[in-house]
Amino acid sequence: MKIPILRLKDVLLTSIQVDLTDQDALDFQADVLRVVSETEAQGIVIDITALDVVDSFMARALNDTARMVQMLGAEVVLCGMQPMVALALTEMGRELTGVETALNLDRGLEKLNQLIRERDDSDE
Repeated sequence: MKIPILRLKDVLLTSIQVDLTDQDALDFQADVLRVVSETEAQGIVIDITALDVVDSFMARALNDTARMVQMLGAEVVLCGMQPMVALALTEMGRELTGVETALNLDRGLEKLNQLIRERDDSDE
């Protein structure tokens, strides 16, 4: 299943609307990395509002994707995590380390823009 990745000026936005198989998650990861690299985006917001369940593999794939995007020089914000998903991940001992999170898409975009500004200020 192909997950759309939209460009808004110099940032990207993607929203996972359906549960993904392990292969879909890996394909999504590859697509995100390709699009970030091709567009030279400054950051990406990954919206998971529609996901009621995030298993250990998907959590690892999201965490790895975020770290890989950061290695490419872009910022990442994961937004829209459902409370039960956060609870389940914590109980499984699967933390999203080094990943910025936000309650919803609006806050996710705000946080992403803030991260980009802070990075640009530190580069000067």
